[in-house]
Order: sequence, then structure tokens, then C-alpha cells
Amino acid sequence: MRMRGDLALMLAGLCGLLSASARASCEIRNVVGLRFLNYTPTSTLPLDTTGSITFRCSLIQLTPVTIDLSQGGSNNYALRRMQGPSSSTLVYNLYLDATRLSIWGNGLSGTSRYGPVLPLLGQDITVPIHGRVPAQQSVPAGSYSDTLVVTVTF
Repeated sequence: MRMRGDLALMLAGLCGLLSASARASCEIRNVVGLRFLNYTPTSTLPLDTTGSITFRCSLIQLTPVTIDLSQGGSNNYALRRMQGPSSSTLVYNLYLDATRLSIWGNGLSGTSRYGPVLPLLGQDITVPIHGRVPAQQSVPAGSYSDTLVVTVTF
């Protein structure tokens, strides 16, 4: 049995308050969503994939940038879930690190956030997102998906 999981990332931005003459602007330039492709429930290995967020700040960025990811539809950072056929769910998570030890969230509830960083003026910065579906979940075949909000604060 094989199934496919897609994870869409929605975008949201928050602007820091600075005087009009010193106001920097940051924008999300590109998001590469995570595609878990074919998950096999009998596999003893987790299914890993990567995506990315690319952002750019203009003017002089005096306030550090952070990036948070929402919990998705499960409202739980520790057990994010993709929704599938017949209300089935497939547990997955997103991480800041390739070792997949640091859950990417908002810095609370045992999660981490990207940053704070002071980005280079006018340079695209690409931040990888590491995803994992744990092995041996008994779920029916079909398409699974979840939607998260990416929040860039500066």
C-alpha cells in the first residue's frame, strides 16, 4: 500500500514597528512545500523530505528576523497530522535541523523557531525545512495533506 502526502505552507508576515525613515521590509520570496511522495506503512524506516522558505529584507534591518511555523490542522506541535481519506490522519513533523531533533514551531511548548538573525541587505536567504513521517503507521492509501502558516517577524 502506498500513499502520497503533500504539505502546503501558507504565508503570513508581521511588520516590526520602526520610524518611517528607518522602516525595513522583509518578504517571503519563495516557498518550496514538502512532498512526502510514497509512504509505505510496512516500511521500518521513516519517510524524510525537505522543503524551504526563501526571504529577503530590504533597507537596513535593525531588528532580528524570526520565522515561526504554525501547528497545522492538528493544533499540536508534537503531533502534526495530515488529513487523508475517510478522516484518516498521518502523523508527521517539521524540523529546523537535518537530524530532525528540533521541532520547528514558535519557540514555545518545546519547539524552536528560526532566528533571530540579522539578514544581509537585499540578499535572498533560503532556510531549509526538514520533514519526517514516522514509520509503521497503519493508514489507508490515498492523498494526505495539511496546511501551515509561516510567520516572518521583523
